[in-house]
Amino acid sequence: MSVPTTQREWRIEKFGGPQSLKLGDGPVPAIGDTEVLVKLHALSLNSRDLAVATGKYIFGAKEGIVPLSDGAGEVAAVGAKVRKWKIGDRVAPQFVTGFISGAIGPSDFSGSLGGANDGLARQYAAVAEEDLVRIPEGWSYEEAATLPCAAVTAWNALFGLDGRKVGPGQWVLTQGTGGVSVFALQLAKIAGARVVATTSSEAKAARLRELGADVVINYAENPAWGAAAREATGGRGFDHIVEVGGTGTLAQSYKAIKPEGVISVIGLVARKERGKPDDTPNLLATLMNSSIVRGIQVGSRAQLEQVVAAFEGAKVHPVVDGGKAWRFDQLPEAYEHLKGSKHFGKVVVAVDHLSSRL
Repeated sequence: MSVPTTQREWRIEKFGGPQSLKLGDGPVPAIGDTEVLVKLHALSLNSRDLAVATGKYIFGAKEGIVPLSDGAGEVAAVGAKVRKWKIGDRVAPQFVTGFISGAIGPSDFSGSLGGANDGLARQYAAVAEEDLVRIPEGWSYEEAATLPCAAVTAWNALFGLDGRKVGPGQWVLTQGTGGVSVFALQLAKIAGARVVATTSSEAKAARLRELGADVVINYAENPAWGAAAREATGGRGFDHIVEVGGTGTLAQSYKAIKPEGVISVIGLVARKERGKPDDTPNLLATLMNSSIVRGIQVGSRAQLEQVVAAFEGAKVHPVVDGGKAWRFDQLPEAYEHLKGSKHFGKVVVAVDHLSSRL
């Protein structure tokens, strides 16, 4: 495969949101003996990317960085000591470099793509041999690009705690229609669980039902949805709640969780509005509910490989927002679309062609 010496790449010139993204030329990186050069074909966005662009990412980021952690492509070149991959292999990099298995801590995020280190909003990336996984057979690059952050996060929430893996007949609650929540719905149904999903519109509710949600609650019409969700389980409560809202939704999650159920805290997309009364639960709520509150910080390469196996085995595909990808030169617009919370599933960008209908 012929490899150029220069490439097009996006950088966050100065923290300030999507408008701070600048497209320019840069060198195609040289690879070391144990590295692989990946020609990227598709990228996907996460809520975390919005925080990075504004300088508010809690694990830190630096101006001038190439953003985005999630992508998929093909091997364009391999280092002299690489044995696992060959030119033409279809691959996706994992979110945190060097994180193969086990538990993760805050210090590990020094290796996260598109935060502490240059990410994937470019045509070519040098990736360590150990940080790549094979993408599912028969998937488009656009579909595969959705997996590394959101799908692994959902998997970790539902299957990552020993002795608490989701199984047939259990109840799972998901919030909204973003990437993590939709993946959690799909993975819970693959495992045979029953799912209650929340959303804010009937159109999105219909899509959630198509994906297998057993019950859908409109939180715009019913802000105190916790009690309604518990009622949907016959009063027993949920085995797992995938909590993406944070301080704005945690009180309702406590009302819905069963004794010794697991609330996986993933995001803060529904933070308490300034000036509103603070109804964020304190530690007493955990005590009174006898529940487990677990923070989730994406996951390992081993979990990404498990996600691939689960989707392949079930013959289930990711949900790409709108059924098509944004153009590479439309990356700021894709950020704005994500920021507006109108998406369903994953917002995807095609790197090397105008658009891809899936």
